[in-house]
Amino acid sequence: MSENESTMHRRLFLSLAGAVAIGSTRPTRSAAWSTAQADPRFDAICDLVEAKMAEYRITGVAFGLSKDGASQRRGFGLTNVDNPQPITPDTVFPIASISKTVVGTALMRLHDQGRLDVEAPVRDYLPTFRVADASATRDVRIWHLMTHTPGWEGQLSTPDRGPATLASFTQGLVDLPQLARPGEVWAYNNAGWGVAGRVLEAVTDSTIGEALSDLVFNPLGLDRAFSRTGDAMTYRFAAPHREEGGRTLVNHAFQLPANVSAGGCAMSLDNMIQYLEFHLGDGTTPDGARLLSTASLVAMRTARIRKNSSTDEMGLGWHLRTLDGVVTAQHGGTLGGHCLHAQLVPERNLCFSILTNHRNGWRLNEDVATVILDTYEELALAPGQMTGGNRGGNERMTYHAEPVTLQPPLDEYVGLYQRPPVGDVNVHIEDGRLVVGRGQRSYGLVFWGRDMTYTTGPGAFAGMAVEFIRDDSGAVTWVRVNGRIARKEGR
Repeated sequence: MSENESTMHRRLFLSLAGAVAIGSTRPTRSAAWSTAQADPRFDAICDLVEAKMAEYRITGVAFGLSKDGASQRRGFGLTNVDNPQPITPDTVFPIASISKTVVGTALMRLHDQGRLDVEAPVRDYLPTFRVADASATRDVRIWHLMTHTPGWEGQLSTPDRGPATLASFTQGLVDLPQLARPGEVWAYNNAGWGVAGRVLEAVTDSTIGEALSDLVFNPLGLDRAFSRTGDAMTYRFAAPHREEGGRTLVNHAFQLPANVSAGGCAMSLDNMIQYLEFHLGDGTTPDGARLLSTASLVAMRTARIRKNSSTDEMGLGWHLRTLDGVVTAQHGGTLGGHCLHAQLVPERNLCFSILTNHRNGWRLNEDVATVILDTYEELALAPGQMTGGNRGGNERMTYHAEPVTLQPPLDEYVGLYQRPPVGDVNVHIEDGRLVVGRGQRSYGLVFWGRDMTYTTGPGAFAGMAVEFIRDDSGAVTWVRVNGRIARKEGR
């Protein structure tokens, strides 16, 4: 998402780097839309959605699911507490970083057409592209951009320059240093997807919005899918919300991100389920037209790299996790007061999406997604397996990870980890325990696996995962917080 994480996750990294009220009333449930027979499982999950909305004070939710080609969709709550309308399956939500899968779909269409090769260097399509490191400039491939492995800092914003936004952003990377070699370390990377969007523009000789409409939205018949704020908000729109002083407030200063390819699309739940059903299929549209080769569709959800210390893997746009031997593909999105989730279970012919318009929606998404997988497919996390999925470890590991009995030697983890141009992360020892941060903004760490820790103590950040990553020699070289890496000084 330029992506803004949920407040908890975003503030955690920043602290380490130094850098109308809704009550307990039952949420309004809109009329259901379904192509399936009555399904008590779906109804039970809808009851759970309502319970979690009350627990986390979520303003509105759109939830849909498709199993074996039969889909069910339902809306809950309100679009906007200041101008309330019920959430319906055709209400438009920003989809934030789920947009990356749309861009990935468009790139794979060009790959099938022979207009682009995802294995080719970026400079084949952007001859003037350059970062600070000459070898990285030469070696970075399209697939590195699609798998979050170009090796440079990824959380870079860009001003809105209209049709010139992505070109200007890409040109501005000339002094950006490497944190790792291309393909070496997985680290969530919006900047890489910005470059991918510029490649899409260059190959199609169009704007990113035009390219996504021509290659994805229009062929799939997605009539409520957009890449411009002005277009999206002419329809019923789910406004972003936050909690403040016990009241639920609208975030009125809202725009879709200027970096469209990193997180700037919007879509209704109806369209999202159509889109996910396409990704469960064979690459044809509902009317039988060939949009993607089956091989390219499968390649998007086939592992290209492992996320280092995590067991999760990365496809071409989709984040992959194996549950009880079954591969799932997912993507989430957070954008200020919106938290979104989309997931595929291809071998079980299941897909679902949960769209919320509140900053705390990530909690509901994790809880409900876990129950959906168990209820429909009897799939569950293994002990200690991460649930965040999209940015490495980014959830409360205290819920399902036990500390190891014998903590490892700590000295090899100690150091100043740098993340230019964002800041640095200080890891040191205090009173015999590993600590990350400085002064009052410091958190004790406890190991629950090899190189895997979570923060301890009271407060909002307790249980947050902090991962250490080794280089080819076996030396601890990076720390990863909320999916973003910092490199150890001197390594």
